[in-house]
Amino acid sequence: MMVRTGVFEEYGIVLDYLPQGLPGENLPPHKRTPIAHIMGENYFTLLEVVPSTDLSMYERVFIGKGKREKIARVKKRLRYNELSTTAKGELKFIVEKIVSENEQKFVEFFNTSGPISIRYHKLELLPGLGKKLMNEILEERKKGPFNSFNDIKDRVPSIPDPKKMIITRILNEMQEIDRYSVFISRPPKEME
Repeated sequence: MMVRTGVFEEYGIVLDYLPQGLPGENLPPHKRTPIAHIMGENYFTLLEVVPSTDLSMYERVFIGKGKREKIARVKKRLRYNELSTTAKGELKFIVEKIVSENEQKFVEFFNTSGPISIRYHKLELLPGLGKKLMNEILEERKKGPFNSFNDIKDRVPSIPDPKKMIITRILNEMQEIDRYSVFISRPPKEME
């Protein structure tokens, strides 16, 4: 489940549509280009795009290779702090929607994640999950794979809400809280 650089999104969700361009641009209104801030649905890639038509909040748009109906071009990848205030405010809701709609993909993280180093396990990257809880999960998954977030909660009663743990981890990765990136595709270092 580790995300590699050079991955491309096929679809994105509109977090903010700015028909007059970015606020504070030092361009006259007739030279401003409409933009949108979107988040890719597979790797949670944050992007600034130039739309070819009006967009709606939460709209799912094709951004992959090939003919795009509503997006003229992908302008650039963004870091969390480059998002508009509105886009930042919408992130949690969109991430929660994507995690809910792709539950099996994220349950698989609990079934297959392994160690990062001799002393650190990928499960420990989840907020609120320490060594004791990690060992409970590892013991329980030896008995058989987890089928859902509810199955994880039923079989490991001491775990906080596994879905919320995944959502918080994804949001932390977007904000680059630590150096590990498990669920998202981060911009290359040269963007710093």
